[in-house]
Amino acid sequence: MRLPVCVLLTILHTSFCVDLTYYVEEGQNPGTYLGDIASDTHLMYNIPHKDRNLITFSQLQQDIPGSTQLFRVSKKTGKLYTAQMLDSEALCTRKSECFKIVEVAVKKAKAFMKILEIKVVIQDVNDHQPEFPEQTVNITFSEGDRIGMRKSIPNARDRDVGITNSQISYQLKKNVNEPFALSVSQNADGTSKLSINLEGSLDRELKDAYMIQVIAKDNGPPAKQSILNVHISVTDINDNAPIFSKKVYNVSIENEVSKMSPVAVLFARDLDSEQMGKITYHFSSQTSDTVKSHFELDKTTGEIFLRKKFTLGQQLTYALYVEATDSGSPSLSSFAKVLVNLINQENNAPTIDVNFVSASPEKMATISEDMEVGSFIAYVKVTDHDAGQNGEVNCVLHHDKFQLQSLGLKKYKITIKNPVDREVNDHHDMTINCQDKGTPPLHAESKFSIKVMDVNDVRPTFAKETYKFWIYENQEPKISVGFVNATDPDLGPGGRLTYSMLTNNKHFLPFQIADNGLISTIVSPDHEYQDIYKFQILVKDSGIPSLNNTVNVIVEIKDENDNAPYFTYPSVNPFTLDVVYYPHHSSNITILRAADSDSRENAFLKYEIAEGNDKQLFVINHYTGLLSFSRVVTQNDAGPYELKFIVKDSGTPALSATTSMLLVLTISNKTNEMLNIVPVQSDDKIHLNSAIIIVLVTVTLSVVITAFMSICILRCNDWIGTSHKDGLNPSNRCFSEQRHLMCPSYNTASLADISITGERYKARQINSKGSKCESYPEDAMDNSEKGLVSPLKPHTTTDNAHQVSIH
Repeated sequence: MRLPVCVLLTILHTSFCVDLTYYVEEGQNPGTYLGDIASDTHLMYNIPHKDRNLITFSQLQQDIPGSTQLFRVSKKTGKLYTAQMLDSEALCTRKSECFKIVEVAVKKAKAFMKILEIKVVIQDVNDHQPEFPEQTVNITFSEGDRIGMRKSIPNARDRDVGITNSQISYQLKKNVNEPFALSVSQNADGTSKLSINLEGSLDRELKDAYMIQVIAKDNGPPAKQSILNVHISVTDINDNAPIFSKKVYNVSIENEVSKMSPVAVLFARDLDSEQMGKITYHFSSQTSDTVKSHFELDKTTGEIFLRKKFTLGQQLTYALYVEATDSGSPSLSSFAKVLVNLINQENNAPTIDVNFVSASPEKMATISEDMEVGSFIAYVKVTDHDAGQNGEVNCVLHHDKFQLQSLGLKKYKITIKNPVDREVNDHHDMTINCQDKGTPPLHAESKFSIKVMDVNDVRPTFAKETYKFWIYENQEPKISVGFVNATDPDLGPGGRLTYSMLTNNKHFLPFQIADNGLISTIVSPDHEYQDIYKFQILVKDSGIPSLNNTVNVIVEIKDENDNAPYFTYPSVNPFTLDVVYYPHHSSNITILRAADSDSRENAFLKYEIAEGNDKQLFVINHYTGLLSFSRVVTQNDAGPYELKFIVKDSGTPALSATTSMLLVLTISNKTNEMLNIVPVQSDDKIHLNSAIIIVLVTVTLSVVITAFMSICILRCNDWIGTSHKDGLNPSNRCFSEQRHLMCPSYNTASLADISITGERYKARQINSKGSKCESYPEDAMDNSEKGLVSPLKPHTTTDNAHQVSIH
């Protein structure tokens, strides 16, 4: 039992006095039962039992553009259900009670009784985790920063509206001895202000980047959390001098070495970054002028070239001292010694050195299958210290997916020539062959393998473009409708699929889909509410990024004969009808009409006279509901008739409805309602002038009538020819046109003129669309059928009585 309670909404500063209060957790499936309004309000206690079936409940529509109904009320029983899945975060503000007011109008028949205000409290569940605006943030410290330096990072927000579920606490996750701490303070709006504090010294050359994590956890049961990855970069100061790769470089050269080839290549590394790590090379003052005259140093690359040949008889070893200086302020420098030995010409095989971009074991590299054509995979350097053609080397790589491209003298790069696909081939073997131009030529080869790693590059695909299913209405919930199936050849999360239904808030779908693609009902389907549902199923994999696909689904709700027909005319039961019969005129009385909410054969109706036709005076058309006299009416037939009519549908089992009519029959002696009075001349003799006038009038009328009939005949013949061309019945068309021309043949009509055969009417009913099907809709009648039914005239003595004149 829910007692009326008044609720004061402090946020809206509005007071509502509600009749009932119900509670429901957010996230429940549509159709969740909330409560019995009729029972909880004791509304039925003061209403007689015979009138309780007249009580109806209806929810008042919200006058808000774009809003949708959150709840639905059973019209007859007054039970309250959810109309869609409720989300407190979308409906309410944070840190406040989430509720909605439902206004329900209660009527007795068509009379208004009262409006009930129902408060539905939507209880928040901890269905949202704290969320940072970004998964990763980048902050920067300098290796010269002091302890206590602080860098701000974004805070997390929890979309839950409950106070407990949205309260967030933070903690820092880092490795031991990392010099960082998390600082948390409170902002004026109640949110947290986060920052990373420096608690120790930094050395960029030892470690130039850190990855720490900030964990945000709410207090909901159960607690949920999210992680913010904080990437910390350490900027440089010029605190390192350049360092040569060797203290002493020892090289051997031929006296005939080319001036274009370097004798030696010096390499110095400065651990500082950017401009502070930029290095230039110079001969130091310790290098003799004689050596400087034979050698040239490239200050940018560190390459040493032979400037001119040595003369015979000179020394075979020369010492060069090179200084490497960085561009810092102040600049720092270091020194290396280069020993150059002159040797005789030899012929040695080249050596191949392959350096892969990706970290991998020896002779094995890994690449991703989504790498673009032309991507750099490995650097190949060939070494051959021989002089002349003995040291000239050519290298080749034969492969359909990869190619070897020259970067200069004895330097190459391996790139992707054609796209690779892990689903086709996940492993490639290749060999680089190098050969010099000496006599005899010497060669070398290097074999290695490349493994292709999987990425989520294939969308899930459905077996069909459209899935079609059908079920009967009125079945219990959780009935299986059918399966949809999708496949994905990707590995791991990229091949793990989940299904969901694409819906909008305007239309309720009585279905749900499981993880295995099984579609089932969540409420009992109703053919009269909706007979066909068209929607889409979304399938997506668990890869990063996730790929998805959709498929169309059509579910047909087949009809069952669960609605009985009902009379729409007469609209009251019993019904009184006064009929005045004029002899020699139409025997049609009136047309009964009925409707059925079912469709097809379940809504195909037949009319019968159940009682009161003992004299066999009346007959009714089973398919149109046309009530007529079955024979000639005499004065003995006058009087009241208590007729009972029944209408049945064609379902299995058949359902029916009855109505009663009190028909009061009056026989008129007149042949028409208005009779023309022709005066009779008392004199037995005819005056000569009168005779002349009569003759002239007779001749004139004869000419006019003859001309008029000739026009009718000519038009009929013309319409007959046209009707044969159009495939129409010429006699019916002529008859219809004559009626509009007021031809004499269209003065009266019989029952056969208005009757519609059962086969024609049945086809009309079965082919009609819509959830309602009237037995004889007025817009479906032929014009000739409408014209033969006498108009109803209101009776002056009673509300339920009508008078019909039969012409």
